[in-house]
Amino acid sequence: MQRRLSAAPGPATTAWRWAWAGALVGLLLALLIFAPARWLAALVQQASAGHVLLLAPRGSVWQGSAQLVLSGGDDSRNALALPGALAWRLRPTWGGLALQLKADCCTPQALTFSATPAGWGGVRLALADGQSQWPAGLLAGLGTPWNTLQPQGQLLASTQALSAQWQQGQLTLAGRLQLDALNMSSRLSTLQPMGSYRVTLVGGAPSTLQLATLEGSLQLTGQGHWAGQRLRFDGLASATPASALALSNLLNIIGRRQGATAIIKVG
Repeated sequence: MQRRLSAAPGPATTAWRWAWAGALVGLLLALLIFAPARWLAALVQQASAGHVLLLAPRGSVWQGSAQLVLSGGDDSRNALALPGALAWRLRPTWGGLALQLKADCCTPQALTFSATPAGWGGVRLALADGQSQWPAGLLAGLGTPWNTLQPQGQLLASTQALSAQWQQGQLTLAGRLQLDALNMSSRLSTLQPMGSYRVTLVGGAPSTLQLATLEGSLQLTGQGHWAGQRLRFDGLASATPASALALSNLLNIIGRRQGATAIIKVG
C-alpha cells in the first residue's frame, strides 16, 4: 500500500490563516481600547463589595464619567451620591498604570494615582501631593455608624508622598495624610456646629493615627497605630460645661461613658 503525503498549505491557505489571525488580534485590541465604562463600574462594585458604586457610567474604561455613590454594601439601604459627576482618565505607563480622578464638587485639581508592581506579586499605589474637599454627609451612605451620626460639614484632605503597598497579604503605608473635618454637626445634637477636628495619618513601621480638636464645644482627642492589619485606637470625647446637655446623647453613641467623658476604643 502506498501512503498519500499531505500537501503543504498553499500560498492562498497561508494568507487566509494570517488574515484570520490579524482580524482576531484587531478585534481583541479594539475590545480592549473601547471597553465600555460599565465594565469598570462592575469591577469597582465587585472589588468594594458594593460599598462604592459608579452609576450611569459614560465613556470607556480608559476615559469616562459616572455618578459616585457610597453604600453600606450590596444589601444596604443606605446610599448617598456625590454632587456632580466623577470623571476618570486611565492610562498604561511603562511601569504600570496612571489614573486621574476629577470630581466637579470637590477636586480643584485632578487627583493623580500611579499603580506599579512591587516585588513578587505585590502592588504599590501612590497618590501625588494635593488637596481636595468633600461633603461629610457622604459618609452616611457607608452605613453604621455614619448613618446614625449623620455628620454634616466639610472634609479637607491633603497628602504628602502618600502611598500604600500590598505584598504577601501585608499592607505598608508611607507618607502623610491630613484630614480636617471642619464645622461638623450631627443629627444627634442640636448644637451646630459642634467643632472642627484634625485626623493625621503618618505612614511607617508602625503607621500612626492621631485625632485632635481644632476648636469647638465637642472635644475629641486620641491616638492609635496599626498592629498587622488591625487598627488599635484609644481616644476621649468630652463636652465643654456649657454644652454638656446638648451633647450628652452624642457622647453616649461615641463611646463608653465614664462620667462626663466618653471613652473611644477601636481594636
